[in-house]
Amino acid sequence: MSPETASKSERAYAAIKEKILGGGYTPGYRLVLAKLAEDLGFSVVPVREAVRRLEAEGFITFERNVGATVAGIDPTEYLYTMQTLSIVEGAATALSAPLIGPEDIARARGVNAAMRECLEHFDPVRFTALNLEFHSVLFENCPNPHILDMVHRGWNRLQALRSSTFNYVPGRAKESVAEHEALLKLLENGADADTVERAARAHRAATLDAYLARGTPEQQARMPLSPTY
Repeated sequence: MSPETASKSERAYAAIKEKILGGGYTPGYRLVLAKLAEDLGFSVVPVREAVRRLEAEGFITFERNVGATVAGIDPTEYLYTMQTLSIVEGAATALSAPLIGPEDIARARGVNAAMRECLEHFDPVRFTALNLEFHSVLFENCPNPHILDMVHRGWNRLQALRSSTFNYVPGRAKESVAEHEALLKLLENGADADTVERAARAHRAATLDAYLARGTPEQQARMPLSPTY
C-alpha cells in the first residue's frame, strides 16, 4: 500500500468509525463500499482497507449475500464486559484513592458538572465521553499497571460494542451523576479502600442492572443475572 493510500485509509477509517459511534450508521446498516468511497471522495481501495480494520475491531460484520453491515450490540458480551469492568475499575479506583488530590477532585467535579448540564438537552454520545473522562480521573492514578491495562481494555471493549447504556435507559444518566458526586465525597473524606471499591463497583453494577431491566422477559431469561455489590 502506498503512503497516499495508507493516509486515505486512515481518514476513511476515522470517518466511518465516527459515524458508527455517533449513531449515523446504526446496527444492521449496510455499508456499500462504492457508496462510502463516493461520499468520502476516495477510491474503493482505502475504503476497503478501513472496513477490514473496523471488522477486525468488531465494529463491522460480513454476512453472506449481504456484505458489510454495522455490527449489533451483543447483550451477553456487554454483560460480561460490564461485570469484569466493575471488578477491575473498582480495584483501580480504590488503589488510586490515596493518590487523588484536591486538583483531581476539582477536575472530576468539573466534568460531572458538564454531565449535569448535558442532561438538559440530552446527548448520549457526549454524556458517555464525559463519563469516561470523569472515571479516568479516578482510576488513572492506579499504581498497578496490570489492573490499569484491564480497565483500559474494558472501556475499549465498551466502545467497540457502542454500548452507551444511556442510549437505552437515559433516565440512568441523572442517577449516574448523583453517584459520581457521592464517590467524590468519599474520596474527599478519606474513605478506606474497601469502601471506595465497593462504591465504585456498585455504581458500575447499577448501570448494568438498568440495561438488563429494559430487556424483554425472553432476553432476560437468556442472560445470567448481574452481581450485586
